Amino acid sequence: MGRPARLLRTRRARVRREQRGEHAPDLWNVWKAAPVVLVVGCAGALLVYWWLHGLAVPIAVPGGRARVDSLEVIKTTFTVLAFVGALFAGLYAYRKQLLAEGDASRADAQQFADRYSKAADQLGSDQAAIRLAGVYAMARLGDDWKPQRQTCVDVLCAYLRMPYQPPGAPEHRLGEDQVRKTIVRVIAAHLQPNASPSWSVNDFDFTGAYLEEASFKSAIFSGHTADFAEVTFSGYTWFDEATFSSTAEFEGATFSDGAAFVEAKFSGEAIFRKTKFSKEAWFVGATFSDSTWFDEATFSEDAWFQAVTFGSSARFDEATFSHTAWFFRATFSGIAVFKSAAFAGGIMFDEATFSSTAEFEDVVLGDPSLSAALSRARLRGRVTWGPFTPVPGPSDDGRD
Repeated sequence: MGRPARLLRTRRARVRREQRGEHAPDLWNVWKAAPVVLVVGCAGALLVYWWLHGLAVPIAVPGGRARVDSLEVIKTTFTVLAFVGALFAGLYAYRKQLLAEGDASRADAQQFADRYSKAADQLGSDQAAIRLAGVYAMARLGDDWKPQRQTCVDVLCAYLRMPYQPPGAPEHRLGEDQVRKTIVRVIAAHLQPNASPSWSVNDFDFTGAYLEEASFKSAIFSGHTADFAEVTFSGYTWFDEATFSSTAEFEGATFSDGAAFVEAKFSGEAIFRKTKFSKEAWFVGATFSDSTWFDEATFSEDAWFQAVTFGSSARFDEATFSHTAWFFRATFSGIAVFKSAAFAGGIMFDEATFSSTAEFEDVVLGDPSLSAALSRARLRGRVTWGPFTPVPGPSDDGRD
């Protein structure tokens, strides 16, 4: 058989192996490899023998010339060759172990990929029961597949960001509310201090999602992103004792019922710009270590900031308080800005501490007056006053 025919046959055999998923390299025939190994081994042994023979110290022989003990040289040669052989054997065994681990790793990766595809298909099902199974399957995969845990988290968050019709709407899917509540519960459970494995270091993007009766009590968000911007929170929402290690983004969010952030800790920026609190907002005992933004926020009922600690700055520019704003015993360590804020239902600064500048220009006031409210506060920095606009009473027509 000519050389081109042999090459063609070899190539066809390689293609067939690749089609079967086999990628082993081409090996020599044993009857060709054995003579080569034998010749190379003998040549190596001979070289080692002559090298050791040249290093050996001649032994004096009675009645004759000193000579090298060839038997000892041969023994030493075999010892050296055995040692070298053991090294090569160990190297070969190590290589086999690496190959086996690589095969196992690829097999695991393929298994994880298959599980991911199956869970994603379940999440796209028309049946709520199958979608629920997909939620748990994706969460379990996130637990087991650490390198791709963020991907699994992103899928669950993306599901919550998809358009949603609440119960009672014409296009509401049966059981969809239960699927979404389950996703929130699963995520919150993985953010608890004793969660194992924990998802706290991962990023969470809920932008524009619809979250119903969400409870993130004691949750730890220590990743780079905890984004709740423009989220609609339906039902009472709990973030009591939650921890945000980086920026907490709630800009444009809507809390349709009560919102509780009691003793929550914000290590990074806390952004509640243009947030709407339709019911009571509880921030009692919360800690804001960095800048806090409540500018243009709307509080339709009482806003409780009792014993809150504000760090570098606290901005409430153009915020609207329709009922009482409670800042009793609050601590403002940095600048406090209330420019153009509206306090229609009164404000309480009793025993509050302002360590730096406090700005109150163009404030809209109800009852009591701002001066009366601040008279019971500890003002250690400069206070900037400006023209105040009184809120008309029930029988006031607005004329002087």
